[in-house]
Amino acid sequence: MSESDSGLWLGIDTSTSVSVALARPGHVLASRSVTATNVHVEQLMPLVKDVMAESGHVLADLAGVVVGIGPGPFTGLRVGIVTAQTLAYVLDVPVRGVCSLDVVALSVAATKPGRGFTVVSDARRKELYWATYDLAGHRVGGPHVTYPEDVPTGLVVGPAADLYDLAGERHVVALDPGIVASSPERLPDLGTEPLYLRRPDAQVATSVKTVLTGRRP
Repeated sequence: MSESDSGLWLGIDTSTSVSVALARPGHVLASRSVTATNVHVEQLMPLVKDVMAESGHVLADLAGVVVGIGPGPFTGLRVGIVTAQTLAYVLDVPVRGVCSLDVVALSVAATKPGRGFTVVSDARRKELYWATYDLAGHRVGGPHVTYPEDVPTGLVVGPAADLYDLAGERHVVALDPGIVASSPERLPDLGTEPLYLRRPDAQVATSVKTVLTGRRP
């Protein structure tokens, strides 16, 4: 029996809100979320401490850490991923990275929707992150970042399902950190490289601009 079959796993996701949970596979022991989008640094470790205290465990009991790697905004993802990497390094346990949209899809698939669906989250700038899934919750396309009108029609679910007037049936489904923590091997391990899906706003200059306005005397 592997560690992930029996041990305690800490789940962290900062792609939308700040979310933390502690679980054994299939059994969530404690879960916390803060919906504010600008408090990742301030709230993440206090939430980790809260779920550990509620469960009666300490960080040294962990068998591993699972972290959502997005897609999401740069700052939020960086805070969650770096925290997960640091904890895994200090505790000498494995760290797994999972697509945050896959986490939502897993919870939707458990409701037996009877058809494929699209998971959407807020990408800001009047855009959405999205990926498509079959009825079992397996990703078949994406993730992408596009304008809302480019999101496939049909059954649309996820944290941003009501953000725009999307075509089709829509249901708001928040990301559940308990699924992150309790399903370390039911979600594909994608490593810890963040899924930004956008190029950085700051670009390296490709030409040299002179600041001289004239010749020296």
